[in-house]
Amino acid sequence: MSSQYECLRPDTLYRDAFDVDPPGATAVGRDVWPRRPGLFIRNRSALPAVEEATDTGPVERELVEGQFGLVPPWVKSASDAKLRSTKLVNARSETASTSNNFRGAWLGGQRCIVPMSAFREDDFRSGKAVPTRIARVDGKPMGVAGLWERWVGADGEVIVSFCLLTVNANSHALMHRYQQPGSEKRMLAILNEGSYGAWLNAAHPEKAREFMRAYPAQALTANPIEKKPSQA
Repeated sequence: MSSQYECLRPDTLYRDAFDVDPPGATAVGRDVWPRRPGLFIRNRSALPAVEEATDTGPVERELVEGQFGLVPPWVKSASDAKLRSTKLVNARSETASTSNNFRGAWLGGQRCIVPMSAFREDDFRSGKAVPTRIARVDGKPMGVAGLWERWVGADGEVIVSFCLLTVNANSHALMHRYQQPGSEKRMLAILNEGSYGAWLNAAHPEKAREFMRAYPAQALTANPIEKKPSQA
């Protein structure tokens, strides 16, 4: 499970890589993990209802701050939302349309792109977890496919949240090394740069599935994260 990633620095990369205005004042730090604030890009002009939406309308990109870890609209309370969201940072693309947690966002066309410079996975090949930083070989930002939600509590409290979509990586030349031994290997659904607009505009579920592919192993690099020396 990819539960930690790095936001883009400097902020100018948002405009250069994703054609969206950079963030203003925000509480988002460099590292994002469950229940922390992060940034995602969505289609401002997207229609909420699948039966009314098309795949040919304009894409008006906007950068939005939200909580990392999806909060489904059926959650009853903010406290329940906090408990559930830590486990809902990743959505399996194969079952997003049937999962009680992600079905509404997937079928409702609430697709987004999560910009990041790298993400982290644990390498267990040595017998212990070795945190590893995975990024593009060329150093450019990655745009990961995701889903977003807007939860409104009985008292009017609003939580905007998002998650990252994943695909199977059992046969992936790089990503099969990571995560717990014996478990199915998963990797983030990293989008090709030329498909950002089409993904955000993919209102229909079957069209959206076309983007759920493993990113080429030769385009990624992985490096163990060095531990900081302890303070005397």
